[in-house]
Amino acid sequence: MFQNNPLLAQLKQQIRETLPIKEGVVKGTSKGFGFLEVGEKESYFIPPPHMKKVMHGDHITAILRTENEREMVEPETLLEPGVTRFVARVKWFRDRLNIVPDHPLMKDAIKARPKKGIDEKSLKEGDWVLAELTRHALKDNGFFANIVEVIAGVDDPIAPWWVVLARNELAKQAPEDTQDWQPIEESIERHDLTDVPFITIDGESTLDMDDALSIKKLDNGWELLVAIADPTAYVAPNSVMDKVAAERAFTVYLPGRNIPMLPRTLADELCSLQEGVERPVLCARLFIDQDGKVDDKAEFFAATIRSQARLTYDQVSDWIEGIGNWQPANEIIAEQLTQLNAFTLVRSAWRTEHAIVFKDRPDYRFALDEDSNVTAILVDYRRIANQMIEESMIAANLACGNWLQEHASTGIFNVHTGFDSEKMDGLLELLAAHEAPFDPETLTNLEGFCALRRWLDQRETSYLDSRTRRFQSFAAMSAQPGPHFGLGLNAYATWTSPIRKYGDIINHRLIKSILANQDHQSHAPSDELAVHLSEQRRMHRRAERDIADWLYVRYLQPAVAEGKVFDAEVVDIGRGGVRLRLKENGAGVFMPSSQILANRDRLECSWDDGRVYLDKAPLYELGQSVQVIITEAIEDTRSLIAKPAEPIAVATPE
Repeated sequence: MFQNNPLLAQLKQQIRETLPIKEGVVKGTSKGFGFLEVGEKESYFIPPPHMKKVMHGDHITAILRTENEREMVEPETLLEPGVTRFVARVKWFRDRLNIVPDHPLMKDAIKARPKKGIDEKSLKEGDWVLAELTRHALKDNGFFANIVEVIAGVDDPIAPWWVVLARNELAKQAPEDTQDWQPIEESIERHDLTDVPFITIDGESTLDMDDALSIKKLDNGWELLVAIADPTAYVAPNSVMDKVAAERAFTVYLPGRNIPMLPRTLADELCSLQEGVERPVLCARLFIDQDGKVDDKAEFFAATIRSQARLTYDQVSDWIEGIGNWQPANEIIAEQLTQLNAFTLVRSAWRTEHAIVFKDRPDYRFALDEDSNVTAILVDYRRIANQMIEESMIAANLACGNWLQEHASTGIFNVHTGFDSEKMDGLLELLAAHEAPFDPETLTNLEGFCALRRWLDQRETSYLDSRTRRFQSFAAMSAQPGPHFGLGLNAYATWTSPIRKYGDIINHRLIKSILANQDHQSHAPSDELAVHLSEQRRMHRRAERDIADWLYVRYLQPAVAEGKVFDAEVVDIGRGGVRLRLKENGAGVFMPSSQILANRDRLECSWDDGRVYLDKAPLYELGQSVQVIITEAIEDTRSLIAKPAEPIAVATPE
């Protein structure tokens, strides 16, 4: 009787038109329902039947309804899909090909077909594939995808690496190297510094050595020569290899393997500053006074050098600390290390007082066997030799930033603008609540920002420091000069890793064109290139996190059965629980509120406050040290779930 009734359809449409419309982003959950996130503090429930029409991350409009005294939304219009190209796993249903997106909040299978050239029958349950979404349920009454690439088989032991690279659109192998590399013609003089005692200090397994140092003690400080490998002596602008390097932007560093930006013949051989071999370099002469301040007037020039020693961090650190039997080959090398040590201590002290020095945190490194299984997680502490290279490179990049700003007004600069202007009101309110002794106006300039960071470092806990960092802007790469508040420096342009970073190649070419009195504007980077480099850097960092999460889950699965207790630090708090970092190995774990206390109604997890409250009393806060036990290590979602090592003691409500 009511089927196909035009009056009823018209009535329904009229009712819909009177209901409020909300616009936001879909956030899925592992339980089938979802939320429409409209703003930071505004969200609406999406029931499971309606979640079948959308995916996590979709930007949509939805109709707001009230049912059973609860507000909920019904997806209406797709504005922008959350995913278009994604990694998935093959799923067969009744001999029909489906795929399931590899995402913790996307569980529904999607009908699919392979593109031409991929044999559908060769695909096995669980194989990893790359897919493109071609139909969306809000537009096409169902989801459908094309499989465009087979990433790895279900039994491939190195599938995690291939999946992470594919997800982040990063290259899987080194650039093709078919060229007989010869130096290109350049209209620039190279100084012969082959008799100068340059040394390199790197990791034991490093092949692409791109920096060498030589230092001389002066009456009022030091003269530091920084020699950097010069791939621009081989790779011409706009050449095929230059375009490949620009697209890649960086060398990929993942546990157990690296994928170079340049062919290995260049990266690991012709450009690498190997001991006893002449190499073309770009060089800077820096002057540092006895207080550790770098003189504003650095000298840049092209040169040829011959490294006199290939040293490692542990060798040098042991020698300086009086550990072990290793000795420098001669008195000249010993004097270089002695003066580098003295320069490093003074320079670090200057930056501590006048700029910003990061707190020492260890680096965690995965040890892998031949089958890429994690056998151990090694902890690398930042020793004096690491600090030597770090202080030298920071000084060199500061000098480059100032030099390019003066001579070119362009380049690839690392820029960090301090606090986000749109978040300043919240920051000022937070600092006022903690009686921070700072004039609000000073926080927008470099000096005031540095003073605040140093004040925060001196507090007893890192709670306020962690909360304050939420108000900071993100660092970016820019074609225009600008300060780097995060380092406390007025300019910062890296040129010290051109084998590994395309932005450094750009800065090399700019410097060399100015030295040759050529039109440097022909080498000036575009804003679009700076954005591309920033995006590539973000993807590289995400890839490093992705593979680390995967390997941590595999490595820590035995800890679940053992019930091992870990010391951890609270690094973030959301409304669903607490995120922590294990101090022993650096793994990130999540402690949901349900694991903290069975009666979650008594808990409040406040992102705004950076605290978890139990019956309104603080229980956990950012920066706090706690002990936890891992309860689950879930490889499908690459997640580690934890609970408190000891049950939370709670008073019984009266």
